[in-house]
Amino acid sequence: MLLTLPIALENAYVRLEPLAPEHEADLAAAAVGLEHTWYTSVPRPDGIAADIAQRLAWRDEGHMNPWAVRRLDTGRVVGTTTFCNIDQPNRHVEIGHTWIGREAQRTAVNTASKLLLLGHAFEACDAIAVEFRTHWHNRQSRAAIARLGARQDGVLRNHRLGPDGTLRDTVVFSILPHEWPAVRLDLTERLARG
Repeated sequence: MLLTLPIALENAYVRLEPLAPEHEADLAAAAVGLEHTWYTSVPRPDGIAADIAQRLAWRDEGHMNPWAVRRLDTGRVVGTTTFCNIDQPNRHVEIGHTWIGREAQRTAVNTASKLLLLGHAFEACDAIAVEFRTHWHNRQSRAAIARLGARQDGVLRNHRLGPDGTLRDTVVFSILPHEWPAVRLDLTERLARG
């Protein structure tokens, strides 16, 4: 299966729905109260429409497969996530551009979403590597990625320029197919424990 194919993914906790303009109102509500720091790229509520449009443009170019994250216990869309930097010929993909609203943080939502995305990448799309990237200064994100079972590959120093002109060091993590069974078991057990 192609990494770019828009498809809904669901488990007992979340449904990942192909991102669409009709998700705008729920996403704008979910973005209220999020911490906006110089090293994150979470959209503000009034920027959700533009963010959706950009993600859909990247989808149309074949670089991204974006999803809205719907929390099944409340029925509300609480964030977004993507396959990005898709390299279909090499079966390599990054999971990124993820943000979750405050009401869903420290719940099963992120773990359940990552379980679906990793399962889809490795089991349906035959990925040979799934990568995660984050800003060096985003310690919360780095810790969350490590808790998934991803291993740090390295740091890309002065990797990008931020919107304010600051230089970004990007920390790169990955999970490989032979690591996926243990990662899957760990994520499944974490969800079962609540």
